[in-house]
This record gives sequence, C-alpha cells and structure tokens, in this order.
Amino acid sequence: VFRAREGEVELVTDELAGPNGLAFSPDERWLYVGNWDSERTIVLRIDPETGERDVFFDMTDAAGEDSIDGIKVDADGNLYVCGPGGIWLLSPEGEHLGTLVLPEAPHNLAWGDNDLRTLYVTAETSVYRIRLNAKGSPCPRT
Repeated sequence: VFRAREGEVELVTDELAGPNGLAFSPDERWLYVGNWDSERTIVLRIDPETGERDVFFDMTDAAGEDSIDGIKVDADGNLYVCGPGGIWLLSPEGEHLGTLVLPEAPHNLAWGDNDLRTLYVTAETSVYRIRLNAKGSPCPRT
C-alpha cells in the first residue's frame, strides 16, 4: 500500500499479501485496508502520519468463501466491509454490529444519492440499492 503526497510516493505497508478495499475514517486520521488473502482475512487500521497500525478486525475464521473486497465508512465512522457472507458493519471501535446479507456475494460498494444515505453494491451479476438511515462519509479531499 502506497501513499502519494506532494509529488512523493511512499510505502505505507508491505505486510498484506492481497490489499483490497481502502477507506478513510471521517476525520481522515485512519486508513482502513482490507486483505483478500485467504490465509489472513483482516481489516488493518493505519495512521499514515505516525505509522501506528493494528488489526482492526479479523474475519479469517468467518464462514463463507469470499474474502474482503470493498470498504466504505459512514459519517459516524462505522465501516461497511464486503466480506464473507455479506456486508459486515463494524463500529469505529472494531465491534461487529451486524451483517447485511444479499442474494449474492457483494464485491464493492459506494455511497450515493444527494444525501449519501443510499448504499450501492455491486455483486457477481447485479447492482443493489440499499436505502439506509446512516449517512455515508464523503470521499476525502484530493
């Protein structure tokens, strides 16, 4: 995982075999990175400024064949992670709040509509639209 800033590219971490899915916390302090490697299915939390990092959530033993794919964050800092068995909802403290189960495995997702309260989810053969009470966190500034 690399970071580009002010024309420079720097390595953030090389410890993940299959990094996939990136999202920032609403305050942009934390970078969440999913890992699709079947040996270690985790969400890593990294502070790009200090290098502080930890395993935010471990799905390695979760039922299902899919690994982590897309990750998004809502305005309250909750994570929505396409993982084994559906979309995992994780609190900012790393607690599993529940799983949104779809008719097929989700692979990526994005907040949409003018109020950012709709989650659009891509899967193998379909795109799903899920209206939520939660409001999505806008993409970080570029």
